[in-house]
Amino acid sequence: MFDKALELLKIFNDNGYEAYLVGGFVRDYVLGKKSADVDVCTNATPKQIQEIFKEVRLPFEQYGSVHLNYKKVNFEITTYRMDFEYEDKRKPSKIMYTDKLIIDLKRRDFTMNTLCMDLNGKIIDLLDGIKDIKDKMIRVVGSADKRLKEDSLRILRAIRFATELNFSLDDGLKEAIFTYRGNLKGLSYYRKKQELNRIFSSPNVNLGMDLLRYFGLSDYLGIDLSRKVVRTNDPIGIWAQVSPDDKYQFTSNEKTYLKAIKKVVNDGNISDWEIYREGTYVCYIAAQILKIDEVNIYDHFDSLPIKKTSDLAMNGKQIIDYLELNDKSLVKKIINDIERKVVLKKLVNSEDDIKKYLLNNYSNL
Repeated sequence: MFDKALELLKIFNDNGYEAYLVGGFVRDYVLGKKSADVDVCTNATPKQIQEIFKEVRLPFEQYGSVHLNYKKVNFEITTYRMDFEYEDKRKPSKIMYTDKLIIDLKRRDFTMNTLCMDLNGKIIDLLDGIKDIKDKMIRVVGSADKRLKEDSLRILRAIRFATELNFSLDDGLKEAIFTYRGNLKGLSYYRKKQELNRIFSSPNVNLGMDLLRYFGLSDYLGIDLSRKVVRTNDPIGIWAQVSPDDKYQFTSNEKTYLKAIKKVVNDGNISDWEIYREGTYVCYIAAQILKIDEVNIYDHFDSLPIKKTSDLAMNGKQIIDYLELNDKSLVKKIINDIERKVVLKKLVNSEDDIKKYLLNNYSNL
């Protein structure tokens, strides 16, 4: 990826344009971390970029940004620009292209994200980003009040970076977060979820949660921060602990996991029946929250007499025929009862034993 990125910069240079790697990729390079986030800034406009790379896509041309897949690496390329008044506390109402790199860097959020790299791999640091990285400090470019007032997402980005990198927030940034935290109410739940997912996925999640509490962001984010959370291997386990507002959009799978994890956690124990009913993954995450040895979850599942309903020695039709049920809607309840008894090893999974159980408990239906 690194070689392809520098090769891309050379193509811009050969066509008479400046171009630099910028932002997260360069920051992570300085930190000795791998990054899949490759951004390029250039004095070439989107249309000029398209003249060089015919396959370029222009989804955000109005913001001077285009996407390019070059040799199977995805690049986001932005033209040097100035941002004008932010109309919705997220995006500028107007931009103007410039041919000055420093002007483009001064519109960015944090000094550590203003580092650039040229086509020879040389780091260009015009705003003391390396010093802040060495100091493990997140500092806003320019006025913290102005930057956070412009774009409320920067509040969550600051907390997310502090969490992921184990950095501190400088005093001016902290004060600005307290001043403008109310603007988070207007931030889309999609964006909130994106940033919170990154915080919840971090090995350093407890620092992130402490910062969210410190700034009193519970009401502004629509999550419950009143309790300490237990770190889990999946961010869905953190979501299950913070009771997110209904306005958060989760996939159908995420909703299923959220509901199931909360149910198991609320029960406070993980029985074989819950492992059978909810599955190993849900119980694994719930076990982490309950601080129960999660390794045993898979051992218990392996020892279950049945793994699914179809493993029962009698199916629904056989039960209906055997009991001569007129009300066929009862069969679901009966199967559930049999499953539970078999899973908890109170009933042997054989046709003879199930028939005896049915005769003793459901013959009067």
